[in-house]
Amino acid sequence: MARRKRRNFTKLFILILLAGIAALAGLTLQILIQLPSVDALNTYVPSESTILYTADGKILARFHQEENRQVVPLSKISPYFINAVVATEDPHFYEHHGLDLLGIVRATVKNFAYGRVVEGGSTITQQLAKNLFLTRRKTIARKLAEAILAMQIERRYTKEEILELYLNQVYLGHNCYGIESAANLYFSKHAAELDLAEAAMIAGLIRGPELYSPYRNFKGSKIRQIYVINRMLDHNLAKEEAAKHAAIETLDFSPKNLKRYGELAPYFVTYVLQELIDKYGEDAVYHGGLRVYTTLDSKMQAAAEEVVAKYIDSEGKKYNFSQVGLVSIDPRTGFIRAMVGGKDFFESKFNRVTQAKRPPGSSFKPFVYAAAIEQGIYPGTILDDVATTFRVGVNRWNPFGVWKPNNFDNKFRGQVTMRYALEMSLNIPSIKLLETVGIQNVISLAQRLGIKSKLEPGLSLALGASEVTIMEMTSAFGVLANNGIRIEPTAIKKIEGRDGITLYEHEVKEEQVLDPNVSAITVDMMRGVISRGTGFRANIGRPAAAKTGTSQDYKDAWFIGFVPQLVTGVWVGNDNNRPMRGIAEVAICPRIWRSYNSIVLAGQPMLDFPHPEGLGPEDYLLTVPKPDPPEIEVETDSETTEEVEDDSN
Repeated sequence: MARRKRRNFTKLFILILLAGIAALAGLTLQILIQLPSVDALNTYVPSESTILYTADGKILARFHQEENRQVVPLSKISPYFINAVVATEDPHFYEHHGLDLLGIVRATVKNFAYGRVVEGGSTITQQLAKNLFLTRRKTIARKLAEAILAMQIERRYTKEEILELYLNQVYLGHNCYGIESAANLYFSKHAAELDLAEAAMIAGLIRGPELYSPYRNFKGSKIRQIYVINRMLDHNLAKEEAAKHAAIETLDFSPKNLKRYGELAPYFVTYVLQELIDKYGEDAVYHGGLRVYTTLDSKMQAAAEEVVAKYIDSEGKKYNFSQVGLVSIDPRTGFIRAMVGGKDFFESKFNRVTQAKRPPGSSFKPFVYAAAIEQGIYPGTILDDVATTFRVGVNRWNPFGVWKPNNFDNKFRGQVTMRYALEMSLNIPSIKLLETVGIQNVISLAQRLGIKSKLEPGLSLALGASEVTIMEMTSAFGVLANNGIRIEPTAIKKIEGRDGITLYEHEVKEEQVLDPNVSAITVDMMRGVISRGTGFRANIGRPAAAKTGTSQDYKDAWFIGFVPQLVTGVWVGNDNNRPMRGIAEVAICPRIWRSYNSIVLAGQPMLDFPHPEGLGPEDYLLTVPKPDPPEIEVETDSETTEEVEDDSN
């Protein structure tokens, strides 16, 4: 009886075993049919972050979505990190063929003894297979698929190739994938530069990147680091003396790298991002691993941000302004060197340099005077600064068709030279000069210099009533600084693909849009704005030229000035168009410009502008009478309202 029971039990066991084997074989066959081909690794291209660099070689920003990654070859990864990962994750990596059976048994026993998972049994190859091809669901089918893929990978690829893929794929916390991005995130280093202590700290993150992040749990990350170092000692992958030193080494973390991208120059970064997306599309920008070399100078940018923040904090309430825009351009190349689009990018992403169109006030006047010089009207020409009524178009805002503008101080000075009128930003002479040279001629000149916004063809054009951007005005003034040569502003010098091949390289294209002598005379007049005119607070002790400007009711204050190698535009105001107190264009804007330029030009050569040709001494005098300019018909536009009544300098 007992013998029969044993036979029956044996038969049942064999049947169950055969059924289990059959089920496992069926499952294995099903998995094999559904498994992806590991040959895909031959053409595998991981998602890689696009990186922006400043002109002086610093990383400015990284563009990515799900994965912040920068792929590097194994030769550019610290041997300390390679050894740390092998010792911790797979000490028999160089011996097995995808599976470490003894390791699996050892991990199972150890985890059972501790009552929790303290050691994993998956090899590096298994982890790579899981990361690249499988889901993270913990099922028997997935573990079996992982094992099969690992063995297939080992048959097709070398250990070095597997390691390189793994170390560029592994997740290391804070949306950071791969060792190059992690080295930058935690230590502001390249992967090749990591020392033993740093390598062990990062390797310890693999088992719990968020749990052991030194930024969130330094104590836990330190325990993991010591564990990694001990594992390296156990497997003779580190020397004892070096390990002891690494265990007590003070690590220099870079928590600033945790901040949002574009912490430096966020408005500039966003400006470049949009240009890249327009050129290559979002997928290439966020996943394609582009290397973008920008024109931004990190020192100039830091100075710009510091100066803007200082004046908003110290003068904002006094003069009732809340926003400042600033942009600096090298007029010789068109390279944008600094850009501050507002007080705080993370409060308002609206870029007041490139997106805000505001009336430039009297800062537009140099275009009127340059047009006059083109027609042979020179600085010593006498203009009448007297109360004048201009006939303009009739419309609902101006039913009588007349306009009686004033000067900023409501005073008139009688006969003045053209030079004096520009230096003191007198309105009546400027409007009369516009009448003389012709509105369309001034519009044409402004457009040649780089003004792209629509300019209304009315007499108020002389006082800057048409809205433009700071970028347009600053770039246009750059033509004057560059001897009449127009160069389109640019933010990007070069773009490389992830393989290092150059995809784009900026070519500086010059266009002579203004006669050099016309430019030189205009600049010579504008130098007086700083030396003895409305912009005297901007004096930096070197040759410089500029123009101030204020829009109606003091809603906008401008100052655009330049030296031969740098043109900088400053705007101050409020997004809601609230008027400011006092005359911010002469009290604030020139001082912002001076503070910024005093920093960025320190140590740079003191260059001078070309001297105008063909002018006698009488052309420079401020008070010598000249014959009145010939009278011509007043150009008007019936659809234009000349409502500007006052303009401050």
